Amino acid sequence: MIRSLYISAKDLRTELRTKQVLNSMLVFSIVVMVIFSLSLSDMLSDSSVIDRLAPGLLWIAFIFAGMLGITRTFASETENGCLEGLRLCPVDSAAIYTGKAISSMCLMFIVEIATVPVFMVLFNYTIPDIPVMAIVILLGTAGFSAVGTLLSALTVNTRTREILLPVLLLPLLVPVLIPAVLATGKILAGDGIFEIITELRLMAVYDIVFFTLARLLFDHTLEG
Repeated sequence: MIRSLYISAKDLRTELRTKQVLNSMLVFSIVVMVIFSLSLSDMLSDSSVIDRLAPGLLWIAFIFAGMLGITRTFASETENGCLEGLRLCPVDSAAIYTGKAISSMCLMFIVEIATVPVFMVLFNYTIPDIPVMAIVILLGTAGFSAVGTLLSALTVNTRTREILLPVLLLPLLVPVLIPAVLATGKILAGDGIFEIITELRLMAVYDIVFFTLARLLFDHTLEG
């Protein structure tokens, strides 16, 4: 685990120094919020409408902004043979995968932390239970990073990885996106953590299963 954290810290230091991917993710998510707020400006006074639309709007911004970051997870490592150098380090492939997944998840958290206040301001909306909302976002983001990191490694050497990755990733995200959106909707409607236990369990099971499978398959992915 310590070696995974070293890899994650290396990626985060590199990204925070250049901010190429992070800036793109932030701009995309904020632009999405602005566009939706302008297109729905006539409905902003009706809180019941926003209650129904907000979960989908938030997760659209989260997922598609995350796509921009996940495509670069291994693409940057292919330059100057960095990926081969990383594989030659005295760490197993599972540690490389875990480190990459953690760094991807951290970048998404930064974007989500910035996006939620923008949403609250533009839509004149207050999230009733922010800690519970944070748990839902955490589990949803963890599932996205677990699957996205594996598929990013799988498609890194293809010429059309920017197109191929979303095609492969989005169908696999459906089992975690559905409970994430449903749980978000219940939270925004004023429900507490006990009302979303079923959704939280589904997301937790998804995260555990796909994270475990990805760690087991990652070595074969790199060899391929």
